[in-house]
Amino acid sequence: MSVLIARDGPAFIVTIDRPARRNAVDPATAEALRSAFADFAADASARVAILTGSGGHFCAGFDLTAVGTSRYDPDGPGPMGPTRLLLDKPVIAAVEGSAVAGGLELALWCDLRVAAESAVFGVYCRRWGVPLIDGGTVRLPRIVGQGRALDMILTGRPVASDEAHRIGLADRVVPDGQALPAAIALAKQIAAFPQLCMTSDRKSAYRQWDLDLADALAHEAHAGVAPLREGATAGAKQFTQGEGRSGSFAAFKGE
Repeated sequence: MSVLIARDGPAFIVTIDRPARRNAVDPATAEALRSAFADFAADASARVAILTGSGGHFCAGFDLTAVGTSRYDPDGPGPMGPTRLLLDKPVIAAVEGSAVAGGLELALWCDLRVAAESAVFGVYCRRWGVPLIDGGTVRLPRIVGQGRALDMILTGRPVASDEAHRIGLADRVVPDGQALPAAIALAKQIAAFPQLCMTSDRKSAYRQWDLDLADALAHEAHAGVAPLREGATAGAKQFTQGEGRSGSFAAFKGE
């Protein structure tokens, strides 16, 4: 098995397990990743997924030894696995070591990235003439901005965790070996919130890229109807009863 699945409460943990290849993804692993995230999407008890790699690395990209073993279909699924999917629930990348080439694209596919101090990001496929075809040219500019994205895309240079954090590529930086525990803690924090409201806001944040400002604001307004109707009254009651005062999350109760 090149992909392992584990559970920690509401966290659904997907691990790429090809340490001898620095977790490079071959076609079988890509299919296993798609299957794993389909299982996550269908599991109502799993609220947040975590994508990570074994052996001290996140993912070194597509396994170049597998190039030519399958035919690329630009209208099919992404070669790295789930990268052309938009799930209804959040995914966190727990990054140790390398997240490069297609591995960077997998990390960009996730909603949040928790990086170890020694983690390295980069468009390393630049050296081999392999294009970004798993969302890298789309998601990287949206996350870090066009100029910074082009710097990474054109040069293929390594980006260390401190720079990644500064430009918004990494959302959290933690000591080496702590990316997965930190991601699990973050997943449990997110899972504790009322889910209908949180997932609606998340979907709106992605959907607005397809719309002009007026339509994006209208979509956000209409998307908020169901959360307001079904969850906000209960949340307001919790607040009036003393929970969450002064910005505290400590005693927050989810659905």
